[in-house]
Amino acid sequence: MYYYFPKWRDAEWFVNWNDDLRIEVRQAAGRDPEPSAARIDSQSVKTTELADARGCDAGKQINGRKRHALVEALGLPLRFKVLPGNVQDRDGAKILLEEVKDQFPRLRLIRADGGYRGKLVEWVATTCVWFLQIVLRKGGVKGFHLLPRRRVVERTFAWLYRNRRWRRDYERQATSEEAFCYFASTLLMLRRLRPAKAAS
Repeated sequence: MYYYFPKWRDAEWFVNWNDDLRIEVRQAAGRDPEPSAARIDSQSVKTTELADARGCDAGKQINGRKRHALVEALGLPLRFKVLPGNVQDRDGAKILLEEVKDQFPRLRLIRADGGYRGKLVEWVATTCVWFLQIVLRKGGVKGFHLLPRRRVVERTFAWLYRNRRWRRDYERQATSEEAFCYFASTLLMLRRLRPAKAAS
């Protein structure tokens, strides 16, 4: 089985399946095939000792990797980037957005939380020609407060977390983990398109 997996991974078959299914789901929802707005966030996850590159996320006290995700308005993943856990969100966003800046022609707006403030806003505007909107909590508000359109990525993480393989990064290579992220996304979209067949 593993003989085929790296071949499919390196040929970006998992990415292509994700893109084809996302377009189909968007069209079924009455949307344009290509998104005009997106959201970005990251999720820290533990790895095994076999991981070739990992680091400690000091904020969440997790030694492992970070899955950086860019999703569109419906919460469907556009791209994933898996990096060591000690890479800051802003730096991870640069790496991810640098790779996709020419792949989504309609994209104009990206929303993010306060962890992406600072020089990244200007970098996105000049390098990618997109507007990075930082969505912040209102001052003086205590406890949970739902911010408009900010929870889209967290909801996507929750959907994908239903896959057992998503709960921990078991892969030696980060590119293999990225492939499994796209595979989990593919299963999610197949269920949306054909719920009866997916259930069986």
